[in-house]
Amino acid sequence: MHSRLLKGALLALFGALTIGFGHLFGLDLDHVALLGVALGAVVGLVPDRTLGERIIAFAFGFGLAWIGYAMRAAILPDTATARAVVVFGVIAAAMLLAIASQNRLPLWGLLVGSAALVGAYEQTYAAAPSLFVTDSPVAATTVLLSIAMGVIGSVLLGEDIAESQEWDEELIEFESRHTAGASA
Repeated sequence: MHSRLLKGALLALFGALTIGFGHLFGLDLDHVALLGVALGAVVGLVPDRTLGERIIAFAFGFGLAWIGYAMRAAILPDTATARAVVVFGVIAAAMLLAIASQNRLPLWGLLVGSAALVGAYEQTYAAAPSLFVTDSPVAATTVLLSIAMGVIGSVLLGEDIAESQEWDEELIEFESRHTAGASA
């Protein structure tokens, strides 16, 4: 329990440091710090595939979302139908990448990457779609810096997969004993 508390506090510190570094370097990370650090921690902590495969999946998903925005800005009208087509296309492309890679690029990682850009950029895009070329790189770099802080913070947590699985097994065993005792 104390180990998890310490690890959670370290990750929270990395979230705060993200804002601090942003101010130090003149970057506006305040609005994406929690989003980025949390999604970066997911990429770093989920015990599925190697860290490299998770990061690559994230990057491909991020790129798919960026391509979706490029399509919206360049060739699609600003309508609900066009947005639905892009959402369908990004998710379908992510699924096809996961399948083509024989799940070495996990679908969840691709989707987390897509969600990162959408979370950081959608409001800015909606306000000025014509500024895609100048605004999207700014949104991308700010959220990617926050995400990097989350990944680094989670890697420093040293969450061992075996330790996590043991804890999950203990929790399941505890819950089954507790549920069995309550129904008797």
